Amino acid sequence: MSPKRPQETPTLFAAAGLDHEAPHPLPDRLRPRALSEVVGQDHILGPDGALTRMLETRTLGSLVFWGPPGTGKTTVARLLADATDLHFEQISAVFSGVADLKKAFDAARARREMGKGTLLFVDEVHRFNRAQQDSFLPVMEDGTVVMVGATTENPSFELNAALLSRARVLVFHSLDAAAIEKLFAHAEAVEGRKLPLDAEARAVLARMADGDGRASLTLVEEVWRSARAGEIFNAAQLQDILQRRAPIYDKSADGHYNLISALHKSVRGSDPDAALYYLARMLDAGEDPLFLARRVVRMAVEDIGLADPQALVIANAAKDAFDFLGHPEGELAIAQAVVYLATAPKSNAVYTAFGAAMQTAKQAGSLLPPKHILNSPTKLMKSEGYGSGYEYDHDAPDAFSGQDYFPEALGRQTFYDPPERGFEREIRKRLDYWAKLRRERGGSR
Repeated sequence: MSPKRPQETPTLFAAAGLDHEAPHPLPDRLRPRALSEVVGQDHILGPDGALTRMLETRTLGSLVFWGPPGTGKTTVARLLADATDLHFEQISAVFSGVADLKKAFDAARARREMGKGTLLFVDEVHRFNRAQQDSFLPVMEDGTVVMVGATTENPSFELNAALLSRARVLVFHSLDAAAIEKLFAHAEAVEGRKLPLDAEARAVLARMADGDGRASLTLVEEVWRSARAGEIFNAAQLQDILQRRAPIYDKSADGHYNLISALHKSVRGSDPDAALYYLARMLDAGEDPLFLARRVVRMAVEDIGLADPQALVIANAAKDAFDFLGHPEGELAIAQAVVYLATAPKSNAVYTAFGAAMQTAKQAGSLLPPKHILNSPTKLMKSEGYGSGYEYDHDAPDAFSGQDYFPEALGRQTFYDPPERGFEREIRKRLDYWAKLRRERGGSR
């Protein structure tokens, strides 16, 4: 008969009610148990979705999930492993190094010998350096693992081309209001109680989630913890209690790009009032003012150009002023630049000319410039005609020789065509005058 075991002393966690029986956070309790329960990603999990089609064949290739936090990337990866009878192994690039990767690969090889495949989920895969990313290639190629990487960053910029060529990128979208509302309703059904919010406050709570499903359920828990019996919060009370504002738009999703596009097009369309409105909306939503200042600089070079050469100077000065003054005073400098650009004469002539020149440069190849404009530091180069016949423009009448500077094989090209607007009207006069002198002094030169 085995000796009687002494009575075990309760642990500190058990005594405090924090043992394994303690309640789990709501996002964990409501984590989907099947792919059909995942909300907001119908484009990949719906009847004709990419993953749905893969699962119909019971085969799975390596994947990269790209999308914002809280959109279900980890959950979907885990459920894919269950649906394809693969062992689920998870590592994070934040905490893992070469040794951890080797250990995971060795374990996958051992499982494979026993007839069991492995789905290796790599969270924050973009944080691995290039060499670490390359280490995945052999085990992906020979089928040791089905690699599913998750990233919030653009894979085109952050992942090796070799890795991307072996994996399919699937884009996860921020959850829209309808998807967030489904999560609210699911939470109410599971908990057996309604959210103590009026209709406006419920919509505000959905905006607070900012497209993040996990965050939405965390907010739901906060609301239930904060509400007294019979209390119903309106929108203002909700924001006071949760100590956060509902974002006007999601800085990482469509709202962000929609508003910056609206700002840019308002400037291009010479509407300073609309431009100020969209600038104010973005600043009020918490957009980084330096991001806006950089975009204003881009507007100056893309849409105003040499029609007003001061536009770029003022846009850069606004960026420097914000750097110097900070928030909120520096934002006025950005607003001033936006109004200046919106009211400036518009021209994309330089933008268009540069694009045309780039295309010609790529298509024409490595053509030698005409020899008369090349330096001749050696006797051999002089004997080859380098520098022969060059005319020093400052010695010519009107400081203009009219020589041809294009490669002979290419011939003269015209890229820049300034319009009759703003300062470019003066530039047009100069170009027309030089063209006249060129014809008089050099024929077609």
